[in-house]
Amino acid sequence: MNKLLTTLFALAVACATGYAQAQAAAPQQPPSNQQKAQPAPGASSQQHAASTNSPKSLEAKVAMCMGCHNIPGWQSSFPEVYKVPMIAGQSAGYIAAALTAYKNGDRKHPTMRGIADALSEQDIKDIAGWYAKLGGTATVAGDKPSRQPSAQVAALLQKAACASCHGANYSKPIDPSYPKVAGQHADYLFVALKAYKTDNNPTVGRNNGIMGGIARQFSNAELKAMANYLASIDGDVKTVPESRFRGGSTH
Repeated sequence: MNKLLTTLFALAVACATGYAQAQAAAPQQPPSNQQKAQPAPGASSQQHAASTNSPKSLEAKVAMCMGCHNIPGWQSSFPEVYKVPMIAGQSAGYIAAALTAYKNGDRKHPTMRGIADALSEQDIKDIAGWYAKLGGTATVAGDKPSRQPSAQVAALLQKAACASCHGANYSKPIDPSYPKVAGQHADYLFVALKAYKTDNNPTVGRNNGIMGGIARQFSNAELKAMANYLASIDGDVKTVPESRFRGGSTH
């Protein structure tokens, strides 16, 4: 009996030892998908931010803008024919403010409203920064306008107090959300100034209390005279051609 118990105990020990050795020698299986290490908290959001701010992503954001603003001489046909504004080298704060105004309806323009509606706040910031840098760092505008206005236009500019907001050379606005207007296309400036006078029109007009109050003081002929002078002086805004687009056209 004792001999039988001793034999059974020895077999049990041998089995247990063999099982343990087999487990130790068995190759380790790779972790399943559920067991794989999870990314650190916040990693996915960082990766998303990196992808949305990548050069490729930024190019996609500005692609719709390039079709008009990167073609020299490109003209809009609404609400009348005029050259689209030069925005390379424009203040980033102003470009952002303008896109936001189109988005919320303070600026009425069907095409620009449709574009701005599709942009997020970050998209607007990225596009504005891209165009501001596209103009380069060289400054063309001097401390004073490159040419003096006629006595008649000088009186109009003084009455409108343009320099008090847009700077003595009309290229150094006192607030980042104000535009540089020196050297801008005359026909665009004229259309923009008239838009501030327009009321009760669902597709044309700009809602800005300050500019509206100023523009309403002048006839369209006077607004055009000021626009022509501002366009004639040196400024920092420009159109930087995109290699895919050549020449000018109308849409």
